[in-house]
Amino acid sequence: MDFLTKELIYQKTPQQLTAFLYEVCIDHLKEAIECIETKNYPEANTKLQKVNDILERLGVGLNYEAGIIADQLDTLYNYMANQVIMGNLKKDIPILQEVLSIVEQLASAWNEAMNTENTDGQRELFRKTSAYEKNVMVAKRD
Repeated sequence: MDFLTKELIYQKTPQQLTAFLYEVCIDHLKEAIECIETKNYPEANTKLQKVNDILERLGVGLNYEAGIIADQLDTLYNYMANQVIMGNLKKDIPILQEVLSIVEQLASAWNEAMNTENTDGQRELFRKTSAYEKNVMVAKRD
């Protein structure tokens, strides 16, 4: 993984940061599994703690106004975090491989969604609509 400066991170969109978190999570999971295979348990523990930190950050970054998908992702992130803890306690590689598989599928879907971006016209329409919706006042009915 390349070293990223703070300036480079600040230039990334939220979508790119999410993709980056998935990538780092995958890397740490793979490294943790290798550490368990070589019986380097302290290093595996450190890597798995970082995985749980990433999963927590992904959960915190969810926009719950987006609908049911956010709730489902939150549940999935919590499930994976619990599995990572169990895999770490038991040094159970199959549990960690299951989490790795889920994260890889999420990362693949996320990257595919990022690659099918809206056209400029659609983005402009969405921006205008969002700006309008933020400023609309709703009258209360008595």
